[in-house]
Amino acid sequence: MQTQTVDPAKTELNHHHVASAGHHAEHPDHRITGLFVFLIAEGMIFMGMFAAYLIFRSELPVWPPPGTPERELLLPGVNTAILIASSFVIHNADTAIKKNNVTGMRIWFAITALMGIVFLCGQAYEYYHLEFGLTTNLYASAFYVLTGFHGLHVFIGVCAILAVFLRSLKAGHYSSESHFGIEAAEIYWHFVDVIWIILFGLLYIL
Repeated sequence: MQTQTVDPAKTELNHHHVASAGHHAEHPDHRITGLFVFLIAEGMIFMGMFAAYLIFRSELPVWPPPGTPERELLLPGVNTAILIASSFVIHNADTAIKKNNVTGMRIWFAITALMGIVFLCGQAYEYYHLEFGLTTNLYASAFYVLTGFHGLHVFIGVCAILAVFLRSLKAGHYSSESHFGIEAAEIYWHFVDVIWIILFGLLYIL
């Protein structure tokens, strides 16, 4: 009768997986909860800024103040369409990874990052051609602070998306069972998009 030899390394590895599974069972993953708490805090900052803007608007008889040049709607409108479309694009990446399609996820993330960069370039172009500066009047100050703070969030989002993309180049880093980084980047990007929709309505439409 042939005696089966047991590989000590394999046994140790199996014990490690069992211990790891037990560890996660005892300590649930609260990373998504932490992300939502962070976004709620960021949302409250934006809400405070929106409230301040509406108060400024209500206190002045004419808004924007007299002498403020007319705002161009074409470029911001195109930028808005790009950012909204990017939410659907990044969602395709999440759908792809849940099917273990890592290549598809990389493609959708790369497209989303490119769309975010185009948005930032469009915003920089708009800043360069605006006929009012940060200190021109109250509307101008509010405009630059609100759009600039949001632009910072877009920049952070693009960096996060690129970081996830680079990490995905490591074989086996993301899969249908393990893809927190992809989900987190998607949720953050949706948040950035929703904030911009509100901003666009306040600053360009109303």
